[in-house]
Amino acid sequence: MLFREIVIAGCGNPLYGDDGFGPAVVEELQKLQLPDNVKVIDAGLGAPHFLFTLMEDAEVPVKKLIIIDIADFGANPGDVTKLRPEDLPPGAYRDAHSWDLSEPLQRLKDIIDITIIGCQPKRVASHEFELGLTEEVEGAIPKTVRIVLEEIGVEYGAAINHQGTHLWASSGETGEDAGKPTGAKTGETPGE
Repeated sequence: MLFREIVIAGCGNPLYGDDGFGPAVVEELQKLQLPDNVKVIDAGLGAPHFLFTLMEDAEVPVKKLIIIDIADFGANPGDVTKLRPEDLPPGAYRDAHSWDLSEPLQRLKDIIDITIIGCQPKRVASHEFELGLTEEVEGAIPKTVRIVLEEIGVEYGAAINHQGTHLWASSGETGEDAGKPTGAKTGETPGE
């Protein structure tokens, strides 16, 4: 099934520096235990235009769409904001193939609840490949994951995948230990 009731789409291209923010957040979200009605998609670069267009006729009606992408909103690199489709001026939201993504979003906004979570980039390569996010944008991933979980009504602690580590966990810390005081491991009380 291509879509579910809630779709989280990470947009961007990891080959162009901070443009890989959306896919990086998706990678972290895929480590979590999310409800069955949630579909997390790495929408990549050209796919968003097609995905957003296909949602209109999806066999399972999409009720909520969360888009994760970089957005230049004049803030400091790594700052995160939530936007609605009506906040985007026509032509302001384009993918690398110059498709206007705000147009399909404007059509969908009356039938699907759409939230865009944008991160202010520091550096986006335009002609040369540049792997990796800047430190500021990489640092925005944990906050963005928490914003997404809040948007879909899931508590962070309930979503942790107890099998793996997370980007924001300290070295050797499992998802089960994330957020506990330093030195306190699963089953331990600080001070034992």
